[in-house]
Amino acid sequence: MKNILYILFVLAPFMGNAQVQNATFTITPATFNADEEITITVSNIDPSIWGETDIYLWAWYFDENDEPAGDSPTNGEWTNSNEVQKFTDNGNDTYSYTLTPSDFYNDSAIGRMGMLAKAKDGSNMGNGDRKTQDHLVEVGTFQTSLITPSEENTIVNPGTSIQIEAVSSVPANFQLLANGTAQPAQNGITNYSNSYVVSEDIFFELVITEPISGEVISETFNVLLTPDPQELPVPAGMKDGINLDPNDSSTATLVLYAPFKDFVHVTGNFNDNNWRLTNEFLLNKDTTTDRFWITLNDLDAGDTNVLFQYVVDAEIKIADPYSTAILDEFNDVFITETTFPNRPEYPAGKTIDAVSWFVVNETPYEWQTTNFERPKQEELVIYELLIRDFDALHSYEALSDRLDYIADLNVNAIELLPVNEFDGNISWGYNPSFHMALDKYYGTKNSFKAFIDDCHSRGIAVILDVVYNHATGQNPYFRMWNDCNGCYTGTPTAENPFFNVSDPNPVFQFFNDMDHESEATQAYVDRMNAYWLEEFKIDGYRFDFTKGFTNTPGDGGAYDAARIALLKRMYDEIRTEDPSAYVILEHFAPNSEETELIEYRSTTAPDEPGMLVWTNHNYNYNEATMGYNTTSDFSSISYLNRGWETPSGVGYMESHDEERLNYKNLEFGNSNGSYNVKNLETALDRLKLAGAFYFTIPGPKMIWQFGELGYDFSINYCEDGTIDPGCRVNPKPIPFEIGYANGSNRRKVYTAWSQFIKITQLNSIFRTTDFTLDVGNDNGLKKIQLQDLSATGDEIKYVTILGNFGVVPQSIDPQFQETGTWHNMYDGSTFEVTNINAPILLEPGEYLLFANETSLLETPEPNKANFTLYPNPAKNKIYLSRNFSEVKIYNSLGTLIKSIQDYSLNSEISIESLSTGLYFLHLKNEGFTYVLKLIKQ
Repeated sequence: MKNILYILFVLAPFMGNAQVQNATFTITPATFNADEEITITVSNIDPSIWGETDIYLWAWYFDENDEPAGDSPTNGEWTNSNEVQKFTDNGNDTYSYTLTPSDFYNDSAIGRMGMLAKAKDGSNMGNGDRKTQDHLVEVGTFQTSLITPSEENTIVNPGTSIQIEAVSSVPANFQLLANGTAQPAQNGITNYSNSYVVSEDIFFELVITEPISGEVISETFNVLLTPDPQELPVPAGMKDGINLDPNDSSTATLVLYAPFKDFVHVTGNFNDNNWRLTNEFLLNKDTTTDRFWITLNDLDAGDTNVLFQYVVDAEIKIADPYSTAILDEFNDVFITETTFPNRPEYPAGKTIDAVSWFVVNETPYEWQTTNFERPKQEELVIYELLIRDFDALHSYEALSDRLDYIADLNVNAIELLPVNEFDGNISWGYNPSFHMALDKYYGTKNSFKAFIDDCHSRGIAVILDVVYNHATGQNPYFRMWNDCNGCYTGTPTAENPFFNVSDPNPVFQFFNDMDHESEATQAYVDRMNAYWLEEFKIDGYRFDFTKGFTNTPGDGGAYDAARIALLKRMYDEIRTEDPSAYVILEHFAPNSEETELIEYRSTTAPDEPGMLVWTNHNYNYNEATMGYNTTSDFSSISYLNRGWETPSGVGYMESHDEERLNYKNLEFGNSNGSYNVKNLETALDRLKLAGAFYFTIPGPKMIWQFGELGYDFSINYCEDGTIDPGCRVNPKPIPFEIGYANGSNRRKVYTAWSQFIKITQLNSIFRTTDFTLDVGNDNGLKKIQLQDLSATGDEIKYVTILGNFGVVPQSIDPQFQETGTWHNMYDGSTFEVTNINAPILLEPGEYLLFANETSLLETPEPNKANFTLYPNPAKNKIYLSRNFSEVKIYNSLGTLIKSIQDYSLNSEISIESLSTGLYFLHLKNEGFTYVLKLIKQ
């Protein structure tokens, strides 16, 4: 078994053209037992391609049942091979390594060895992993080989005589079975030869027995009569993929789009097929639409877990490209029963490669929240989250159990890094293989739905990060048309309807580039977008690397009208499917192009939200938090400063792709005397300051997980504690496991950010279009001012926010918009302004949030205020155990729903007419305003 953290579990989210070399491995002696010394010789390898002179052995092995058993104990790390396993340079362009398998692996029960040669650091240095292909070697002096037929499946015409030849390393007995019927045996020979006239589909098994030990080796192969698919149109209403009959749970119609292919079979565990290739399960052909299809009946007669594969032209085994679940021969064994219970086993020994899986007569999930109202996209506060690194159990159930933590931060959306099937398990998910299948590493389909349901009940939207720029070599549509006849590497051929032969972008090349100008790709993407919205009731998408949705040559940095047209087309389809779904682009193209995209509307509906784009402000905010202010101008986070008419930029100080703010604070922070940003307490205070100048700027925002706790493990942190770019996507320490969430100093950041978010949600001034940012001063003094000239009565008309991002005390001219009593929005204190320009002294890291009226904010906790709201959650009625001069109920969007004057304690308040979701009660009494959350069931 290869190192499970790097090979089988593909770690890198991005990979260009791999530097895999196809070397030649020679083993001397050719056959051997586990306790015999062997020499491995590698030729046709050039380490200089990797910039190296030495190569290293990377080895794993299987037990005597060919089950994965482990790695070489002295492999070392993928990024740092053990010197013990360095090959000897023979000086003639070959390299050798001598070992005794039982000693090498510390195990005598070895059935097969696996190996490859690699650079000392085999990781991606900008052009893929630096290694050879895998090489497998059988262990044991009794070895056999089937010479002819050389293919697993052979196609012949009726009456053809096929030649069957095999060899054994020692004299053995050969017994041929044809569809289970024994043919005359040949005993005590090393070379077997036989001919057989084929008149029907035959499954052959050649049983070879070593007579002294009784050891048996079986070689199997199929011979089929030349397939002649029946020409029939795809039944009406059938889509590509798996079509379950809603009126008959035992019936499913499979449809495969396969232009340029001659015939397709289906194999699996259904209808006694037992993974045998036979023309009984030859798909019909619809030449007009380039599709093959078959209807399977009586599926409820066997295992309710239906497993299948297509075999294309009797050569390429693929799962359905539209699979909603797959089984993986390598990675599923590492998914625990706790994370994914009752998962069927991969049919090992019967097939290879990914297998499609669906359940007959599956009980549908019953949604509990059916009237969720999405937050307005300009008011989104998104929590970006990688499930793997958020909770040690890395499951949807565990995530649901943590929702209180996220909800109490007052965010109104969660954005999940990709959850569709990706190569391996330990990944960020930007290496997609099956775009429509839920990755099992995080849990079941219903547990994911329950998580979304739970989010919606709390007023939290769920956004999926999806990757349609590229796909890995496992993707069926890549494998069906590539130059290595279905392997995972190679290059797409010109026939491929989905992938470009070569990536038009010479700078940013990731796996296999999808051809977005192809109608096939467009239909595929539209289908994916519709599926996740329909099946899981997600609320929208963040599309990864949309700069790559083009065939225009170049690095994507120039204005590209073709790309704009492709994205508008995709947006139109999403709007047809779901008029209010969020469409967020990771684009980073010229401002003129992003402007055109966000201003585009598919319809004339006045409430159509349009597209959003990611806007990265990590560098400038981090310069400010570190105390280096000549380059800390983050004014471009204002949509007004981008020349935009709508707040359509999702701004962020951190995302999954950036170095963590607090890591750089502690490593590189500025100082003056005793004030030192490298001090943890000071660094955390600087994050509170940044939050005051981040959440209060109108427009959608995003937080990367645990930024609210001052997470300070580098993005390049390795499990051994070192910092290395090769560890960028490696698992990171989880704050809940190391006490972060309970640390009072870190919790202060969480509390401050939570409060800032709530202040902006509850006070309409933060949705004004009239605001200015004065944040570019070299001394670090920064100021934000907002005004709402339409405000009346006790509504807030003006807000002034002041902060000192320097490392020395400084005075700032506040330039208040008016004189009078101003209110600190954070702590409720007041400040008398008689001179709008009177300087205010700010200590380093200090900030002040002033409003000209009392703001709505959370003051004392309810238990401290000596009253209760009950019941909560509630269905029809609620009560308060105290008198209040005023009770107001607002929905999660800040809209006033209900108002009551002079409320008497324990009086009934009807909420029967309210929709299910999250609400806020604003309670006034004796000069205090209290804000409580209410969950309406």
